[in-house]
Amino acid sequence: MITNKKNQAGILSKLGIERLNPMQEEAKLAIHASNEVILLSPTGTGKTLAFLLPLINELDVEIQEIQTIIIVPSRELAIQIEQVFREMGSGYKVNAVYGGRSASKDRIEINHRPAVLVGTPGRIADHLRREEFSTEYLKTLVLDEFDKSLEVGFEAEMSEIIMLLPNIEKRILTSATQGVEIPKFVGLVNPVTIDYLADAINSLDLKIVESASNDKLDTLVDLIAHCGSKNGIVFCNFKDSIQRVSDYLTVHKISHGIFQGGLEQKERERALLKFRNGTHQLLLSTDLAARGIDVPEIDFIVHYHLPFKAEEFTHRNGRTARMNSNGSAYVLKGAKEQLPDFIGNLPIQKLEKARLPKPSPWSTLFISGGRKDKISKGDIAGLFFKQGNLSKDEIGIIELKVDCAFISVKTKVLSELIPKVNNVRLKKKKVRVYEI
Repeated sequence: MITNKKNQAGILSKLGIERLNPMQEEAKLAIHASNEVILLSPTGTGKTLAFLLPLINELDVEIQEIQTIIIVPSRELAIQIEQVFREMGSGYKVNAVYGGRSASKDRIEINHRPAVLVGTPGRIADHLRREEFSTEYLKTLVLDEFDKSLEVGFEAEMSEIIMLLPNIEKRILTSATQGVEIPKFVGLVNPVTIDYLADAINSLDLKIVESASNDKLDTLVDLIAHCGSKNGIVFCNFKDSIQRVSDYLTVHKISHGIFQGGLEQKERERALLKFRNGTHQLLLSTDLAARGIDVPEIDFIVHYHLPFKAEEFTHRNGRTARMNSNGSAYVLKGAKEQLPDFIGNLPIQKLEKARLPKPSPWSTLFISGGRKDKISKGDIAGLFFKQGNLSKDEIGIIELKVDCAFISVKTKVLSELIPKVNNVRLKKKKVRVYEI
């Protein structure tokens, strides 16, 4: 039984948020008042919180079954929503299920019923087919980034899921794109539409960087030097291209992470984790990172390759200049490259010779214990302060998972630190600690 259910003020306080933005306020009112809501708002404006807050308020503490399902197009978005939900400290249980991890692990977790289940269409459809949980009290369905789910070919699974949920009363659809046709199987009759797309990025500095040759690698290195020690994403269209760019940056001793669909799920999660905690300040990615991932403030993005559609150009640019912050986006143009019409007439950015940024001062450590071992972030911090003799400024971000944890620490302390904290007892578990 839930004994510590928080109200909105308590949740916002825990998240460190003073007040909701206008879109979130309007979404909250609409979701309370209507059973059909379409929420359109640019990437980075807080849509996740906009629908989670009112949905938490409508959950019934007496029901010990799943009450809400949130369907998302990617594993990363499922993990992100699960994380946000947990950080809200509502008192309700949440679980994320997605391809790339053990289905038996899913079953163990959802056997202790969450109030909210988040997942990708294929994995949720599979659990529903196997009748692994009751749908009797499942009254709310959220299709987050529904246009992306349709675009990447999940229409059949989404249709099947809705067919297997006979008691749905409330439907919420979110998107950062206008004009996507909503299939009939979603079952919308008279939805309320909240449209904040006109508030799209207004603080984005968008420029073209011309390369003297068709091969843009040297120009990319010059551009990274120009941007300095800031957080940035370089977008490529193909996995092979990412590897080629990565090899070139490695030769030039430019630290970076890689994020693309061909990687194992664990590699993808760790790439984002090291980007969030500052171990890497540069991420090479396909359009997989254009939306629906949890990353820090992005100071700049680079279109090493241009996307094929105007919508993806918008989504990529939406990773920076978010929530009233400033940001830059650069289009790398090869000597003979023709730019598509949707780029428009952009100013040229001239690059002066500059030194490459220094490597990040942070490294990431893996800890072989997590929430299931009753370990908290405070326990981990205590271990590194007391046993590791670290000061506050030598410890960075701690991320706690179900069965493990990660902590960023200053690279300069690693050699002396690891022997002090490895193979020591944390709560009742002896944990291994090593660099990743």
